[in-house]
Amino acid sequence: KMTRLEKAIELEKDNARLESLLEKYSSLQARHEYLGGYDYEQKVRRIAFGLGFSQADFAREAREFSGGQKTRMLLAAALLGEPDFLFLDEPTNHLDMAMTEWLQEYLTEFKGGILLVSHDRYFLDKIVQKVLHLENKVLKSYKGNYTAWQKQKLLNDLSGQAAYEKQQGHIKETEEYIRRYKAGIKSKQARGRQSQLDRLERLQAPQKSRQLRLSLPEPPDSADKLLLAQNLVVGYGNNVVLKDIQLVLQKGDKVALLGDNGKGKSTFLKTAAGLLLPLQGEVLLGKRVRPGYFAQGHEGLFGAGTLLDHVTDACDLSPERARTVLGCMMFSGDNVFKALDDLSGGERARVALLKLLLSGANLLLLDEPTNHLDINAREAVEEAVAAWPGSMLFVSHDRYFVDKVANRIWAIEEESIVDYKGDYSWYKEKRQEKSVAFVKAKDEKKLSVQKSVANGKSAQNLERKIARVEQSLKEQEAILLMIERRMSDPVIHADMASSRKIAEEHAAQKKIVDELMREWEEKMLLQEEGVK
Repeated sequence: KMTRLEKAIELEKDNARLESLLEKYSSLQARHEYLGGYDYEQKVRRIAFGLGFSQADFAREAREFSGGQKTRMLLAAALLGEPDFLFLDEPTNHLDMAMTEWLQEYLTEFKGGILLVSHDRYFLDKIVQKVLHLENKVLKSYKGNYTAWQKQKLLNDLSGQAAYEKQQGHIKETEEYIRRYKAGIKSKQARGRQSQLDRLERLQAPQKSRQLRLSLPEPPDSADKLLLAQNLVVGYGNNVVLKDIQLVLQKGDKVALLGDNGKGKSTFLKTAAGLLLPLQGEVLLGKRVRPGYFAQGHEGLFGAGTLLDHVTDACDLSPERARTVLGCMMFSGDNVFKALDDLSGGERARVALLKLLLSGANLLLLDEPTNHLDINAREAVEEAVAAWPGSMLFVSHDRYFVDKVANRIWAIEEESIVDYKGDYSWYKEKRQEKSVAFVKAKDEKKLSVQKSVANGKSAQNLERKIARVEQSLKEQEAILLMIERRMSDPVIHADMASSRKIAEEHAAQKKIVDELMREWEEKMLLQEEGVK
């Protein structure tokens, strides 16, 4: 409407009608501003970028995205609607740590109400002010965050158990009095006590939820250096994911491997487990090291066979012993006869953990071990691995789990892995220091830019340079696209020499494009700093 009115205003010659059109335009302009018409693109970008999307994703069709990305798109749409109330079901699923921290900050500032289901305890501690706990078909309300709920629930359980036991003692004493005196001289008092007992509101016996109890066997002895990565490059085919890796995992270390989604955490873990060959360098295991690998997808846990048969065969157990260990994982009764294909994600994770615990490994390589587990199961796994004297290298987005278990952090930064020789809290502190240093360096660069401006750089010259770089960038990106289209032709890769040649061409052209992009960003920064 505003666009149509602008055209009408431009053509209108009559002053009275022009005045009327200007009034309508002013009203529409106010409405447009109220609805966020001038900043909606900025809001879209803020939320999309916070949830891990890039500028290039804006032009893609929704069907081209993965399931996890589609979930994040739906979350972005919910946030952009600026509702009065948000209902969120596991909002941190499919988010890496950086995205989760962004969402956490966003929801902290959110003005409306939020009702959420989440197994992310760190997230709950930061976001919620009340906990609704569902147990044995009863919903109870507790004030405070997750940690406060834990303390209150423990006190409530203890006081509830004490009140029940006290009442049971009173009932037993009263019944004994009635039995002894109902036919004697005190029969009237006995009938009175019976009447009181009949009116008594009986407390229900506190029902305790079944708890998962894990215990890891004592690990066999091993060398002090369990895993050694030397000049390691990992990836798939010609696609290098991580490079220049020099790391040592010592005996007793529990190392968390952290990094954004798609940066190579699972790839590195598979390489360390021997499931992927290094592109360069090597991964060495120390003497007497027995690794055990826990995969995200639990690929071996599918089929028509029953759970009991699978555990019996895979772990070399008798049916009776298999039933016992499955009971420790909350599989009882007819549940042990479930087909593997019918297991839920959480059940599949518990079985995979059980097999790993029985394997006798002294180096656990775990890829998202708490995915699909409820909070009780997560806490059981935490307690078990924290107390276990063996060594671990694990990938997890569960910050609470990382905080409780890891004594060392390996963080993926700029296509390599940086070793932080401290726990998660120490890592966060060091990361904050790096962030401050980055801001300081950026400020110094701005100051340098301002000095350059003072030395006589002109905006007109700068615009011409930007235009030239943009033109060059378009041309070189077009060449890169042509090379990538040739790379997608299977015929090229039928011959090793041709495949290697096209890969080298692609790498060289990519370097040209990256250098032009850096030059463009530097010149745009100069322009943003107000070059006149």
